[in-house]
Amino acid sequence: MSGATANMPVGRAASAADAAERIDPKRLAVFIFMTLGMFMAILDIQIVAASLPQIQAGLAASADQISWIQTSYLIAEVMMIPISGYLTRALSTRIIFTVSAAGFTLSSMACGLAQNMEMLIVFRAIQGFVGGAMIPAVFSTSITAFPRSRAAQLSAGIGLIVTLAPTIGPTLGGAISEHLSWHWLFFVNIVPGALIASVVWLYADFDKPDFAMLKKFDAAGFLLLATSLGLIQFILEEGPGDDWFESRLISTMTVIALSAGAAFFWRMRGRENPLVDFGVYKNPNFAAGSLVAAAAGVALFGLVYILPLFLARIRGLNSLQIGETLFVTGAAMFLAAPAAALLSRRFDPRAVTAAGLVILAFSTREFVFVTSEWGFREMFWPQVGRGAGLMLVMAPLNVIALGTLEAAKVPNASGLYNLARNLGGAFGLAIINTLLNDRTVHHVRMLADNFDLSRPAMTERLSALTAYFTTMGVPDAEAAALRALSNIGRREAVVLAFSDIFQLITLVSLMAAPLLIVATAPGKNAAAGGH
Repeated sequence: MSGATANMPVGRAASAADAAERIDPKRLAVFIFMTLGMFMAILDIQIVAASLPQIQAGLAASADQISWIQTSYLIAEVMMIPISGYLTRALSTRIIFTVSAAGFTLSSMACGLAQNMEMLIVFRAIQGFVGGAMIPAVFSTSITAFPRSRAAQLSAGIGLIVTLAPTIGPTLGGAISEHLSWHWLFFVNIVPGALIASVVWLYADFDKPDFAMLKKFDAAGFLLLATSLGLIQFILEEGPGDDWFESRLISTMTVIALSAGAAFFWRMRGRENPLVDFGVYKNPNFAAGSLVAAAAGVALFGLVYILPLFLARIRGLNSLQIGETLFVTGAAMFLAAPAAALLSRRFDPRAVTAAGLVILAFSTREFVFVTSEWGFREMFWPQVGRGAGLMLVMAPLNVIALGTLEAAKVPNASGLYNLARNLGGAFGLAIINTLLNDRTVHHVRMLADNFDLSRPAMTERLSALTAYFTTMGVPDAEAAALRALSNIGRREAVVLAFSDIFQLITLVSLMAAPLLIVATAPGKNAAAGGH
């Protein structure tokens, strides 16, 4: 009996430890609905992007107008993301997520009912702004509402959504616009959005609101922040097409954006309850995690953009064929998610993230050898590496960046963390578009030297093409052959430009890995802000 008594404290301690590790099924169910809301928000950007020509035709819009369907959404979204942490603390996760999901759903319906391009652009801006709080809320809830030891598992699910939605989005968007109409690109959000908002409103109970913070909301600070981030997003969207600082508009907006950003940063210094708390960057894990997230954004959004563009422009595939070719990446992410969660729990998350970046870099390097003949077979293994690498990066990186912060600081940090990834992707896409244009021109000039009709190989190829067009009954077969040779040269120049971009993404992925050296293993100090 004395032995049993002696063992009671140990048993109680073990029971307490088990209870601390247990995930409340109700909370987990609500969190799953929140992640579905995040998936809906990310997916919406991609399915709309894939169907802009159908929307343009349906509303008789110009090419300049149609780009604003995406630009207005992205500008409004980046305005909301950094202040989502403040609003979460003021209103609670339950209220802010419900308002965000409901607002996103209603504005989606309004977008589908829009009668002209002006209405659609306004509703898209509203959709982006109100929906922008969902993604940071999911990230912060995964850290603050559950045991920190389970963060890796939850982060794997979040990482799967963050990376999978852009992968399947273009295919789904193409299928919807082809078999239904462009209106359904927005109407598909109504039923799931209403369900998600209802479940979160009725059952979410993660934290309590502090309504007094609403009275202290810094409207002037928000105006400075919105001006800076909105103009930055606009500059990154329009800069490649306007030759950057050769445009007076871009130059002027850059000055305004930097001035407003500096003024906002100065305004936040020393404030008792700042709209955005930059003090979280003093945490080396968060600082390193944010930088790696920005680099991962370049790879994630860059590859999501450039691979479908290659398949459409070089191979001439439609959206459905592109989706079938790129589905390998999504399948690899899905299969790698459990392994990423397991590895992140058993090993140092920094090592797992670094390994993911290396895998991502080497798989992207395989794309450097791309030719105009590449298709599903040639892209299969590089896509497997890309999917697995991204999953190994995203799952533990959330834990590294947010897992050592105090619970009260996580909502604010989550907004900044997601902003880093989004801005990294925006900067990456701007650079990619600029490089694609500039390097294509460069390679056209380089290849022109080889298109010397005095060379035997060129003479032989021209003769063969001329003979082919003659047999096909094409008038002026020799001129047609010259045009064909010119098109081949142009195509190969574009392929070489794509190769250069893959090299850049490879380099960015490799350079991000050493940034993790300054971070510490989350398990050593996560308890400081534990659940």
